[in-house]
Amino acid sequence: MTVTSQSATGVESEETGSASLPFLRRMLKHRMVCAGGGLVLFLAALALAAPALTGLGYLQDPMQQLTDGLDADGLPIPPGERYLLGTDHLGRDMLARLVHGTRISLLVGIVAMLIAVCVGVTVGMLAGYHGGWVNTLLMRGTDVMLTIPGLLLAIAFAGLMDGRVIHLHPESLDWHVLDITLKRGLVSVFLVIGLVSWTWIARTIRSQVLILKTREFVTSSRAIGCSDVRIMIRHLLPNVLPLIIVLGSLATANTVLLDAGLSYLGVGVPPPAPSWGTMIAEGQPYFIVSPHLTVAPGLFIIAAVVGFNLLGQGLQEILDPYVKEGQRR
Repeated sequence: MTVTSQSATGVESEETGSASLPFLRRMLKHRMVCAGGGLVLFLAALALAAPALTGLGYLQDPMQQLTDGLDADGLPIPPGERYLLGTDHLGRDMLARLVHGTRISLLVGIVAMLIAVCVGVTVGMLAGYHGGWVNTLLMRGTDVMLTIPGLLLAIAFAGLMDGRVIHLHPESLDWHVLDITLKRGLVSVFLVIGLVSWTWIARTIRSQVLILKTREFVTSSRAIGCSDVRIMIRHLLPNVLPLIIVLGSLATANTVLLDAGLSYLGVGVPPPAPSWGTMIAEGQPYFIVSPHLTVAPGLFIIAAVVGFNLLGQGLQEILDPYVKEGQRR
């Protein structure tokens, strides 16, 4: 997707303010944006309202094992008998765990996406703008990362988060410079997922920068003595910003799915935190007698992934200058 903007030359367009209204209208008229944005807003509203709903008594504590949460045989209660979505294998309210699990899964997906976008945009812009040995070094490293499946690489990184302590103690010094504890938790999951999800973003940004750096506004900026950093931040970055927004939406779908996969395998967010992947793994042995334990979190994962994908594809069609109103390229 090639995006050019006259604002990159430092000249503000008089129509900048008025251009936002047609853009919002196009978003509201676009079916994919409305469908994907609706799903994302619904999940975001659930995530934000979870503490209030619990405090008001509409939801149970997602960690609490209810005294009437299991039937006489010690099996989960099916949906609709005492609780709207039934209970899980430990007698916890399934609806409460799903709603609170939305907070965790969306938080992990969005924060990991931001990490992936920051790393990918930085690597892509440096490789595309400087070229030469910088491009070769960064892109060969990216290619190495691409040869390893993201899930396997994330599992390998997550396996290091076992509580071990790394001591940075140079031989020339008599004290420890820094001690780093590799402990599994939300922060480590953010980093693990973000650091394995940036490669395709870097390659996409690089290809865009390779096109933009040959444009006249970049040549003019060099001629008046602008530094490379200023050109990349003030001129190139605004031109790739629409692409970054699209990539961020699509990347969030990938990070949510990767978080669910890691949680399902037991290397994601540590229990008893309600994570969608963990809920599927815990409910799998009860699939025959209580299919809601796996179907419900699976539907939430599908809703999140489809929502972010539809939103990203819709934004791509709106922001792509070669796509006319209501018509794909």
